[in-house]
Amino acid sequence: MTALLISSCLALSACRQQPDPIDYSKAHPGESGSTLISAMAAEPSSLIFMIAGESASAEIASNLFNSLLTYNAQLDIKGELANSWEVSNQQKTITFKLKPNLKWADGKPLTSADVLFTWQLVTDENTRSPYASDFQLVTKAEAPDALTFIVTYNQAYAPALDSWSSLHILPKHLLEGQDIRTANFARNPIGSHYYKLSQWKHGENIKLSRNPYSVLGQANIEQLITRIIPDNSAQFLELMADNIDSMGLDPIKYSRIIPTRPSLQKNLNLYKALGNSYTYLGFNLKHKPFNDIRVRKAINYAIDKQEIIDGVFLGLGINIASPYKPGTRWSNPALKPASFNPSKAKALLKEAGFVDANGDGTLERDGKPFAFEIITNQNKEREKSAVIIQRRLKEIGIDVKIRAIEWASFISRFINTGEFDVVILGWGLGLDPDQYSIWHSSQQSPGQFNFLGYNNATVDKLLEQGRTELNPDKRQAIYHAFAEQLLADSPIVYLSAGYGLTAIHKRVQGIANPTPPAGVGYDSQKWFIPKSYRRNQISAH
Repeated sequence: MTALLISSCLALSACRQQPDPIDYSKAHPGESGSTLISAMAAEPSSLIFMIAGESASAEIASNLFNSLLTYNAQLDIKGELANSWEVSNQQKTITFKLKPNLKWADGKPLTSADVLFTWQLVTDENTRSPYASDFQLVTKAEAPDALTFIVTYNQAYAPALDSWSSLHILPKHLLEGQDIRTANFARNPIGSHYYKLSQWKHGENIKLSRNPYSVLGQANIEQLITRIIPDNSAQFLELMADNIDSMGLDPIKYSRIIPTRPSLQKNLNLYKALGNSYTYLGFNLKHKPFNDIRVRKAINYAIDKQEIIDGVFLGLGINIASPYKPGTRWSNPALKPASFNPSKAKALLKEAGFVDANGDGTLERDGKPFAFEIITNQNKEREKSAVIIQRRLKEIGIDVKIRAIEWASFISRFINTGEFDVVILGWGLGLDPDQYSIWHSSQQSPGQFNFLGYNNATVDKLLEQGRTELNPDKRQAIYHAFAEQLLADSPIVYLSAGYGLTAIHKRVQGIANPTPPAGVGYDSQKWFIPKSYRRNQISAH
C-alpha cells in the first residue's frame, strides 16, 4: 500500500508538471508586490536568534531584525542601524552613531536605549545565550543620547566589529522585565527589518509581510512564505509542482535529476557555492569510551571520508582537517585529514583494551560489547552518512545503531541535556575565525555550543589569545595552532566541507549575477517577480 501511495503521488506530480508556456528568459524592470514561497526542513525553536542559535531561527529572524553592522557584497563591514562608528583608545572603545528616525514595526522609536538593553540581555547569565562570551568582554556600555552607543573593552578585541554585525537588536519597550526564554515575543516578535511576522502556523508555515516602518526602506517582494517541509524529497515534489519558488537541494537533485529534465532546467536557476560550514561526527567526551583519545582516533581511521563525499554528496564536498573554510587564510594547509586505515583503527582499539573475545566479530572490553548509538536530525545526507559509518565500524567490530530525530526534540532531549554518545551535525561559521563559543572549556552549560564537553587548556589559551590579537599574521598563526591541536585531540571526525546548493524559480528576478562573495541571498530585498510571471493563486499548504 505504501509503495502504491508513493507511486500515485509521483504520478500526480508528473501529471501536474505540464510544459510551461511562459518564457522566463525575458528581463523585466523591477516591480513591487507578489509573494515568494520557500521551504525549510526544520522549524525554528524561537525567533530570538541569540537564544536559539540555530540555522532555522537565523533564516527567519534575519528578515525581522537588524544589527548595528552588517556585511556588503564583498564581505566588508558596513553600517546597518549604525550610520557610522569610530574605534579609538588603542582599539578598546567603539562609538556607534545610529541612523536618525529609526522605528520598530509597531511604530515606536528605535534608539540606542534598545541597543544597550540588548547588550544587557545577552550578557545576563539568566539569558543563557551561547553568544554571551562575545559581549561579556565589554567592560562598559552606555547610551549617552538616543543616537549614540559606546562600548569599552578592557583590551583590544579582534572580532569586536564582527560581533556587532551578528547581534539582533531587540525592543526594550516590549521586553523589559520579561523572562526572555519564556516570553511570547519569541513566537510573536516585533522587529525593524524589511519584514514583520504575519502568521506562524506550527508545523506548517511562517508568513512575513513587508514592514511599513522598515529602517532600510521597502523590499520589492510583498510577502515571504516559508513552508515547513522536513523531507527534502517532499520539498522537491512541491518545487516540481510549482508550489514553492526556492529550496536548498541535495547533491542528487542538483547533479542528476534537474540536469536531465528539460522542463526543470527551463524553470529553475541553480546556484552552487562552497559554504563556510562543515559536517562532522562528534563524540560526547564525558561518556566512556569516547574520553579515550585512542578510541576517537580509531573511529576516525575507520571512516572513509571520501566514500561519504562521493557516495552521499556525489563529489560535492571537500575532505578537510581544519574547522575553517578551505582556501581561506585561517585554514591550515599543513594539516591533512586522517587516512582511511582500518588496520591502524584495529590496532588502536586493541591498545585501548578492546578484543574480540568470543570470535563473533564484535569487540568487547570488560565483558561489554563495543556498541553505541549515532543520533542526528532528520537530514537525509546525515542519515546516509551515518549508514556508511555504521557499515565501516561494523567491519572493525563496533556495533552502531542510528536514530534520526525531529530537530526541536533533538536539541531539547539530547543536545541540551548531554544525553547522547555520538552525533552527526554541522557547524555554520561566521567570517571571523574566533571559535571560542564552540571549543572553549567554559562554554559547556545547557544551551551553549560546547556540548561535546571538550576541555583542553592549550586550546583555551589559544582561543583567548586569538580574540585579543589584532595583527592578522599573528592571528593566523594562533588559529593554525588551534586547528592543529583540535585535529590531534579528535573530539570530532570531519566528514566534509560542503557546498550550498540552491534552486530558485526563474520567475524571481533581480538576483545578483554573478553571485557575489556574500552569497546568492545578498540584497534579496531587490528581488522581484514580474506581474506576468506571478501565480494566479498562491498556495501555502
